[in-house]
Amino acid sequence: MDRVRILIVDDHEIFRTGLRSLLESREDFDVTGEAVNGLEAIEKAKELKPDIIVMDVSMPQMDGFQAARLIRSDRPDSKILILSQHDSPHMLSAALDAGASAYVTKSQVARSLFIAVEGVLRGLPFSWNGTPGARPGQPPPEPTAPAEPKSQ
Repeated sequence: MDRVRILIVDDHEIFRTGLRSLLESREDFDVTGEAVNGLEAIEKAKELKPDIIVMDVSMPQMDGFQAARLIRSDRPDSKILILSQHDSPHMLSAALDAGASAYVTKSQVARSLFIAVEGVLRGLPFSWNGTPGARPGQPPPEPTAPAEPKSQ
């Protein structure tokens, strides 16, 4: 199987470095490039033709939503996974409207990034906070209370 080509887009170098390290821990992932804003992401997407673009929302010059719309029109085969600090169903909805295939909050990256990338590659939905089975565009189900311990 070919390695998955990934473009990382975030304006914070420390976050890009950490994300690259996390992604490159998988032998089947190849981080082919990085961009620091939406305008650069559009150019790199044309040049590198990534399978997946992992992109922040809040960036200078052009935000991730605007960039996602333009990238999707030029590179419909590239899947976009939006990362954001905002844990909000409204942001998820905006990401999906912009053409993203998944939305992961930055607080959930270590726990959910690989699941999200694998889901996007298979065309499966991924919820806004990593809850399995939640549908995109819908808030995840409320967590259930832990089971009571069995009495003896």
